Amino acid sequence: MKKNLLATAIVLPLAGLAAPAFADCGNVTIASMNWQSAEVLAALDAFILGNGYGCEAEIISGDTVPTITSMVERGAPDIAPEGWIDLVPEVIQQGLAEGRIVGAAYAVSDGALQGWWIPQYIADAHPDIRTIEDVRAHPELFPDPEDSSKGAIYNGPQGWGGTVVTTQLFNAFDFADAGFNLIDTGSAAGLDGSIARAYEHEEGWAGYYWSPTALLGRYAMVKLQHGVDLDMDEWTRCTSNGECPDPKPNDWPLDRLQTIVTSSFAERAGDDVMAYLNTRAWDNATVNALMAWMTDNQATGEDGARYFLENNEDIWTQWVTADAADKVRAAL
Repeated sequence: MKKNLLATAIVLPLAGLAAPAFADCGNVTIASMNWQSAEVLAALDAFILGNGYGCEAEIISGDTVPTITSMVERGAPDIAPEGWIDLVPEVIQQGLAEGRIVGAAYAVSDGALQGWWIPQYIADAHPDIRTIEDVRAHPELFPDPEDSSKGAIYNGPQGWGGTVVTTQLFNAFDFADAGFNLIDTGSAAGLDGSIARAYEHEEGWAGYYWSPTALLGRYAMVKLQHGVDLDMDEWTRCTSNGECPDPKPNDWPLDRLQTIVTSSFAERAGDDVMAYLNTRAWDNATVNALMAWMTDNQATGEDGARYFLENNEDIWTQWVTADAADKVRAAL
């Protein structure tokens, strides 16, 4: 998802609880997207809806555009647990206008975060470094491994939207004039490796990354503030446009991850099921830590869901009824 850029701002209303409490949940299809946070969330929903609420839950493969488009046009699948709604604004608007979909909880309560980060140990040692401009003033703290006389900003690989934006921000904040080089890490593995190497030696590092990810569950990083307000017109005109020759300092918009439900399922699911889907959410810190455990243990989404349920009862019991919580515990 880090490859995509925010298109526009859409606010989905939370699904109402108008369905009768005695409605039959019945069969429910849940889209498991092809990235780790969405995979484990789909497995978590399937476990809770199947064991806690008696639904016949089935997980199917999906991806943002085809899944949400299918929900609007065909009424299936029933649930997209982690819908990146800002990537498909026209489809979302159509589905809402035609009453084909409803929005439930924001799956990641603090949103998907993209931007420039520094290691926690650098932030702790230098509490004055909190913004992009603060980093710009200290190239000596973020040395280029190939030229220690220069600072370094690490970028993603070519083809990513975040790489385009980082390049534009590097130019907008005049980092070259401040003695920095922009480092092409070549691949996702190269970007991850640069952070791992910095952590191994507790060296300075600054550059592009995103959350939720397993890596940030393993290495504590601090997202830099931009020191300027978000200007969406400028974002569209130049910040996200690699061909634009005159980028200006700008903030990075938040990507919102919302659970999308077909209206037909919302109507038949019942109050308790929809209350769960309207409530179930976790933050970046929680899902990052879970994904780090999954990566370290080569765990599937189902493994991750069980691990989360076994170790975070204080969180998930707030999402469900007392009766459903008892049934989930028994199933575990």
